[in-house]
Amino acid sequence: MARPFWKTKPLEEMTGTEWESLCDGCGKCCLSKLEDEDTGDIYFTSVGCRLFDAGACRCSDYENRQARVSDCVRLTPGNVRTIPWLPSTCAYRLVAEGRDLAWWHPLVSGDPDTVHRAGISVRGRVTASENDLADAEDYLDHMLAEEP
Repeated sequence: MARPFWKTKPLEEMTGTEWESLCDGCGKCCLSKLEDEDTGDIYFTSVGCRLFDAGACRCSDYENRQARVSDCVRLTPGNVRTIPWLPSTCAYRLVAEGRDLAWWHPLVSGDPDTVHRAGISVRGRVTASENDLADAEDYLDHMLAEEP
């Protein structure tokens, strides 16, 4: 049996379809994050991007997200190795580090809902949308003690 592409190909050699399939649909990258200016520490919040569909755990306008959200970060083989806020469970990060995907990843399980059933996704844990908050200080009320 052939080994899966994520075990045999570097990120840079993956097709667009392979690259996109690495996303497990957890939604963690679509949560707003806060950075401590003094220490550089990153803190997740339970605030979803204004385009984030919290029920589906997906962007509601994925194709146009960067045009509509100025600070939306497009993940690439080059930047997944340097982005400090990528979750520890992120497949892009894991593959870049030479590690395998978890049992709940849809490419392993064959089921896109496994990430939700395993409690890895943010489904049911988003408490606000960026559209709901008026001031930057409002995000502090939604700061999480640890990575979701």
